[in-house]
Amino acid sequence: MQYKNPIIPGFNPDPSICRIGEDYYLVTSSFEYFPGIPLYHSKDLIHWEQIGHCLTRNSQITLAKGFPNSIGIYAPTIRYHNGRFYVITTNVSYNSQGEGNFVIWTDDPQGEWSDPIWIDLPGIDPSLYFEDDGRVFYTGTHQKIFLCEIDIATGKLLSERKDIWGGTGGADPEAPHLYKIDGYYYLFISEGGTSQCHMLTVARSKNIDGPYIPCPRNPVLTNRSLPLPIKAVGHADLVQAHNGSWWAVCLGIRSVPYPDRHHLGRETFLTPLKWDEDGWPIFGNNGSIDLLMEADCLPEVTFPPKSVRDDFCDSKLDFCWNFIYNPDNSLWSLTEKKGCLALKGNEINLNDKETSAWIGRRQEHMDCAVCTSLDFAPQKDGEEAGLSVFLNCNHHYEIALTMIDNQKRIIFRRRIGSLWKVENSIEYNRDQVIFEINATKDTYTFSYIDESGKSKIVGNGEVHYLSTEVGGKFTGNYIVLYATGNGSKCSDSAYFDWFDYIFE
Repeated sequence: MQYKNPIIPGFNPDPSICRIGEDYYLVTSSFEYFPGIPLYHSKDLIHWEQIGHCLTRNSQITLAKGFPNSIGIYAPTIRYHNGRFYVITTNVSYNSQGEGNFVIWTDDPQGEWSDPIWIDLPGIDPSLYFEDDGRVFYTGTHQKIFLCEIDIATGKLLSERKDIWGGTGGADPEAPHLYKIDGYYYLFISEGGTSQCHMLTVARSKNIDGPYIPCPRNPVLTNRSLPLPIKAVGHADLVQAHNGSWWAVCLGIRSVPYPDRHHLGRETFLTPLKWDEDGWPIFGNNGSIDLLMEADCLPEVTFPPKSVRDDFCDSKLDFCWNFIYNPDNSLWSLTEKKGCLALKGNEINLNDKETSAWIGRRQEHMDCAVCTSLDFAPQKDGEEAGLSVFLNCNHHYEIALTMIDNQKRIIFRRRIGSLWKVENSIEYNRDQVIFEINATKDTYTFSYIDESGKSKIVGNGEVHYLSTEVGGKFTGNYIVLYATGNGSKCSDSAYFDWFDYIFE
């Protein structure tokens, strides 16, 4: 049977997975976006639905500002033990409030998760291993891979930290996951940096604290230097399926040549694995993965297709929507006007590294179309609401309804690093408008629907300038609904009646 990668498209890096019976749960990194740590569920490892987030309250976490695409929640690991789900992760804030490693837990993955239990250990990419005798071990990344026993209920350290493996010589040994299989402790890590040279390596030992002997075939999973559409493969987590087969989830990127660049972020991919006669793993296609994979898959279990349209009629936002940084709940509402998302623009605009009236969802497909219906009555110059493709505050394109010299206008603007320009400005005398963005692998095209129902192109932007290689770091592009007063508060809210995300 064949299946398609990625299994979770769009910005969903650093996947971690666990199984409970015939149910599979997966989490990914969220960085500066809130709610944090998206949580997915599957019955067959191929089809997934988002069922929530693990960090949903401002009281759980403070996300730092000012470091686009490189701060916030890094590399969570999810594990299940004695009826309880645990997620361990890192909040990177460059020495700001709330930095460090912590555990959260829940007995119901679709319910609320606990407040953080902080752990006084350095580095990033923490993982948990539950030993058969009840002990709990923490593996982490701090120059080398280290091991420490902890009290899972309090976060207290129960042993000295010990370095157990430095990898095979590749840069940045990180992302450790520890498993006990057939009498061996297997330690999987990533090396080579989280870009084109990314790779998965493994070592094993009869004792949990080593010494760890590396696999003679390392790296055991990588797409580096191969003419494949998936690049930067690494950061894998293993799971044994309920039929006994073995699989791994990992991150990778779908790049556009040449030279290679990507704009959807690092995504979640799936690969089967088998064990050779010496007990070492063989991943995918002899150590590589592709967009179309052949495997003995589990029986297919699909979920109802998600609606193209979000009509904002529910009492809560759909799980696909995020805020940038911790939200200010006074800036948005689903109840101010029935059946609409209301955004009340404050002084902050898309260029500012601060909390604003900003709600976005991941772009998941290179070829897609989005459109939204906006009702907005700007009262003074600078008031603005619209639709944006957003990599970060230094790299974004937008189409908006605004006021300039006491005249309502539709504008198209591009921000590329320190360069910005309003590329087009069109007089427009109505408060209601439908905005559209059509995306290909090379171009974003921005349009509006005129009074006769025809689509009018306002501008185009190259995808290249919103790629990670040009302006980003660890995340991918978002499609954003926003409002701003550009230095002062907006007089009225902007009302988004519906939003469509369409792909083939």
